[in-house]
Amino acid sequence: MSITSWSPLRELETLRERLDRLVSELTGREGGALGIPLDIQETADSIIVRASMPGFKPEDIAVEVNQGVLTIRGESREEREEAGGTWHLRERRVGSVYRAVTLPTAVKEDQAQATFEHGVLEIRLPKAAPTPQRRIPIQVRS
Repeated sequence: MSITSWSPLRELETLRERLDRLVSELTGREGGALGIPLDIQETADSIIVRASMPGFKPEDIAVEVNQGVLTIRGESREEREEAGGTWHLRERRVGSVYRAVTLPTAVKEDQAQATFEHGVLEIRLPKAAPTPQRRIPIQVRS
């Protein structure tokens, strides 16, 4: 039987890694990138996703849908301003944003449409016909 020393710092590091992973999964934030706030609405014929993306230009936003997962990425760049002054407050953020969500139902991915107006990205995804439930027979091996 061997004796190992207990390290409270190692325990705290493990706890922090677990909490970071949990926060990342819950908020859709990865690698320090900011998450994107979303509204997801289901109507009779489509899924409508609205994302708040103020300060972004449409050309700096990428939207993908693959196997029922919607991914939105954005990149805001720093504006170069006169260097001849003193900053008293600088809160506007620059950098990457990312969000991936599993859609609540099957959609026709090739018919998705996205519009961008007043800092709100709206994605409309027509619903796909539900696949009928299929019973799988069980075979008995001898």
